[in-house]
Amino acid sequence: MTTRISRKVAQQIVSTVKDVCGYDINYIDEYGTIFASTNEDRVGQYHEAGKQVAISHETIEVFEDNSFSGAKKGVNIPIFHNGTFIAVIGISGEPEAVRHFAYLAVRITMLLIREQEMESFNRTKREKMKYVIDSLLYGQKVNHEYLALCLEEMNLNMEEKMRVLYIQINTRYNLMNLSLIEQRLMQLFEGIGCSFYSYHYPNEYIAILSEKSMKEERQQIEAFAEEYNRLLTVAVGARKNIYQIKKSYETAKIASASIQEEKIPFASFDDLDLGMIYGSMQPEIKEKYKKKTMSALTEEDKEVLQIYYEEEMSLTATCKRLFLHKNTLQYKLDRIARETGYNPRKFKDAVVLYMALNM
Repeated sequence: MTTRISRKVAQQIVSTVKDVCGYDINYIDEYGTIFASTNEDRVGQYHEAGKQVAISHETIEVFEDNSFSGAKKGVNIPIFHNGTFIAVIGISGEPEAVRHFAYLAVRITMLLIREQEMESFNRTKREKMKYVIDSLLYGQKVNHEYLALCLEEMNLNMEEKMRVLYIQINTRYNLMNLSLIEQRLMQLFEGIGCSFYSYHYPNEYIAILSEKSMKEERQQIEAFAEEYNRLLTVAVGARKNIYQIKKSYETAKIASASIQEEKIPFASFDDLDLGMIYGSMQPEIKEKYKKKTMSALTEEDKEVLQIYYEEEMSLTATCKRLFLHKNTLQYKLDRIARETGYNPRKFKDAVVLYMALNM
């Protein structure tokens, strides 16, 4: 017999039940050996009554000390799980007085075994999800049949188009309180019917949703991102089949980078325009670009440009907002052209300056 409950857990149970009833309690294995007890001196000793219970699978009540070798008077009950004998629980004392406490110990044991099984199942499930997601995202080969089985468990169809949902927790957030935001994330995943996700140290969650689910739940996802905008950002990658999900992951990261530029909590790669360019550029490249195009400009110049572009390059509308005469605005724009080498009134040059201004 393989004991399905560890000695450590068994010891916790006997100690807990003794706190309630005040009687000594033993866990006894199929060989009659006490492997957990509230009386430490009895651990490792032989318990004949326990051995007989393990053989007969019947409860034995002992009414006199040592009428069974190594056994005190009390009640000894077999524990079964899924039809398999696990152990014997013995409680020392007058049988009439301790009988109901023995059954309490049995019930606690069964609850703990079920809890352990559930934790083991969930842990195995999480490990499986992380393995599959990591393999897909990093281009490793995954057995087709195994992948199909995992997707079926997660209620996903291999034939469906899918998207990566990329959630990044703000590194300035106190990671000691990570469990709080994790709880909110679990509620989100449950609410949108997403069971295929994994955590990536130190601050990323990656989920894979079907295109159908993403369309149906986008509003809820956006609302979540808005509600927790100071704690995290949420980005959605491009639509891909499961074997191309790495591309969805890469585009989700581009969308996530654009969030930093736009200072918004949510972005979808499909919605990006210039944000796609911003998000795919390395920080040092951005700095070089801005330095090359904007370094000669003052804050006042940048403000003029910003309003000029917001007003669709209309001199009249820009003058109105800035309370400037048209000639003054033209002078300022000409000065920007001389300082930068790019004329904000010419389309091609305007694009260069606009990108630098909003980068």
